[in-house]
Amino acid sequence: MRSKVIKPIGLLNVNKEAPKFSVSLHSPSADLAHFIEHYWVVRWDLREQEPHLQENLPHPSVHLVFEKDNSRVVGVIKGRFSILLQEQGAVFGVKFKPGAYYPFLKSPVSAITNRTVPFAEVFGMSSQALEYKLFAQETPEQMIPHAELFIREWLPELNIHVDFINSIIQCVISDRSIVKVEDIVNRFSIPMRQLQLLFRQYVGISPKWIIQRYRLHEAVEKMTNRDVPDWSKLALDLGYYDQAHFIKDFKSIIGKSPEEYIKLLGE
Repeated sequence: MRSKVIKPIGLLNVNKEAPKFSVSLHSPSADLAHFIEHYWVVRWDLREQEPHLQENLPHPSVHLVFEKDNSRVVGVIKGRFSILLQEQGAVFGVKFKPGAYYPFLKSPVSAITNRTVPFAEVFGMSSQALEYKLFAQETPEQMIPHAELFIREWLPELNIHVDFINSIIQCVISDRSIVKVEDIVNRFSIPMRQLQLLFRQYVGISPKWIIQRYRLHEAVEKMTNRDVPDWSKLALDLGYYDQAHFIKDFKSIIGKSPEEYIKLLGE
């Protein structure tokens, strides 16, 4: 039985009392867990309602996205991005682990950073038949086997670099003492140049980007949970030199200052 208790991270401006959409996350089968972090399903019904612009914080992952007549591969998006939800619809997504799309692509993943590539261009075939199978199902549990059958047809060999990259990223997430790239270099005994090249080739972004984004993810989660922090203490806890640097970084990505974002959540 696949777990459904994975918590979505990175959704901005979500009104928990009156959500505009539903989202569920699901673990992959064991034979695909080396490559896939989870599947995600978003559904909405906004008929006779105003469209909803959902903003999101990026993750260092490539996604394979199935949507009627718009299936695509989405590279790592470096900044905040938005999706317009209107009328009624559903999307099924495959979130690859950081670095795990490289064995499929077999070329530097940085080439698709900030890019969306149509399904047909990637796989050389139409997505319509698979879209029909997926969206004819009533539940995510019924959709997943169809997606996994397709993925297995393209499955590459296991790659040791994928595990190494994910061990670095998990360390960044869990250890707040890692605040600069040199900390990764020292912790994992890897030369700086080799680390940079590895992340450019496999992940599509830099280790510095990883550190900054996960610190912002943590800040946003605290605010979403209505945990209004001491900004100076939070900045230091998240590895920033001071409050001003934290606020500048937060505003450059979120588009609002921390206090403005807290106020928006309360509206």
